[in-house]
Amino acid sequence: MISRNLDSYRAKRDFEATPEPSGHGDPDGESQRFVVHEHHARRLHWDLRLEHAGALESWAIPRGIPEDPKSNRLAVHVEPHPLSYIDFAGEIPAGSYGAGKVRIWDSGTYECHKFRVDEVIVTFHGQRLSGKYALFQTKGNDWMIHRMDPPLDPDRESMPERIVPMLATVGPLPADDESYGYEIKWDGVRAIAYCEGGRLRLESRNQRDITARYPELRALAAELGARSAVLDGEVTAIDGDGRPDFGRLQGRMQLGSESAVRRKMKDVPVTYIVFDMLYLDGRSTMALPYRERRRRLEQLDLAGPAWRTPAYHVGDGPAIVRASRAQGLEGVIAKRLDSRYEPGRRSSAWIKVKNQQRQELVIGGWLPGAGSRAGRIGALLAGYHDISAADAAELGRPQRLLYAGSVGSGFSEDDLSRLAVVLEPLRREATPFADRQPPRGAAFVEPRLVAEVEFSEWTRAGSLRHPSFKGLRDDKDAADVVREQPTDS
Repeated sequence: MISRNLDSYRAKRDFEATPEPSGHGDPDGESQRFVVHEHHARRLHWDLRLEHAGALESWAIPRGIPEDPKSNRLAVHVEPHPLSYIDFAGEIPAGSYGAGKVRIWDSGTYECHKFRVDEVIVTFHGQRLSGKYALFQTKGNDWMIHRMDPPLDPDRESMPERIVPMLATVGPLPADDESYGYEIKWDGVRAIAYCEGGRLRLESRNQRDITARYPELRALAAELGARSAVLDGEVTAIDGDGRPDFGRLQGRMQLGSESAVRRKMKDVPVTYIVFDMLYLDGRSTMALPYRERRRRLEQLDLAGPAWRTPAYHVGDGPAIVRASRAQGLEGVIAKRLDSRYEPGRRSSAWIKVKNQQRQELVIGGWLPGAGSRAGRIGALLAGYHDISAADAAELGRPQRLLYAGSVGSGFSEDDLSRLAVVLEPLRREATPFADRQPPRGAAFVEPRLVAEVEFSEWTRAGSLRHPSFKGLRDDKDAADVVREQPTDS
């Protein structure tokens, strides 16, 4: 028999400090009510409570109650709660057991089919929770909860596990201005956010899990609560003037330990700029027009300490470009209002209108420094592939790395130290470049690392004019780096 004793519940709480009910004076009875509390404690979880034998039998469910019979979830059996807790919602103060916000996610009645010490089977009748469920003990206080009925929504789609971001082409402002929505181009790291059961998984555009690098973003999934969503956006480091600074973000991108991340996040906090929604509550939204995806995204009202959804503007592209240039921003993205989301594709439906020329380039070596940089890196040797990795595979021929010139400015002292550490193990004897040769005295490396470079223009010979180093990028594979070609619009 499951215990109804409330001594354990009362022993954990100071009722002078917490607004939770003590249970003294609760009426006896068996009306078989239930409540599900959404509990924003140290970690978000859901508390399922069943009225039974004068108390509320309770289970903490870390990832929420499953909607699909294919998904069993952990349910930790906790101490019984008093009947009056069924109506409780509020803030449990810091320092108290279970500190955090408690709100009622759903409530209603249930039919009891079985109530044993190791197994409970009930049918719920609530607004959000309905259907037949089994709770069964696995070991000690660890139980599982399983939906026995078919899913309420037979057309529900599982959350996609991997989405390669859609990319923009470089080009001028589109002629049919009113057919486009305009967004600021944020200078950061592209990231897809998978939010489910209050848990966040963050992936870079080359499918690397980067969740651990940005702990302050985990609360985004907790804010969504029981809702499941896949979001597209950019992780940025904002400077004192409110502008994204890719150089500042470098200090967060290369850290290897959790302790180093925690220390650095105090000095260089990040903000996740959310600009698209790809999945929401059992439905992919990628086939919807951009305008509709943005409407649904804005309804989520995502505005928190480390994330936000900036507005987009329909039409008036020239004015928005001028405003972005005046603020020293990288540029603007023009997106066709009727365009669908095309994962992994560089689509002409999205146009990158740049204020400054920027290009990802492969590092093929370096030139030794002189003067104040003697004994250090003087300039990086940069290049790009003649064709993409996908085209090379389709054509059955290898890629060629073409020389784009040397990059000798834009480095901070930290950049030079970091580059020396990561390039030295990649040394090789022969040049990786297939066409023009770099100056004498160059040191060569395996072409595996990617740098972001700003420059004024390309020369006729295919070299960068006035290039400046902006930072390393580990969110793009070197084999995918080709020269960006503007498209007509």
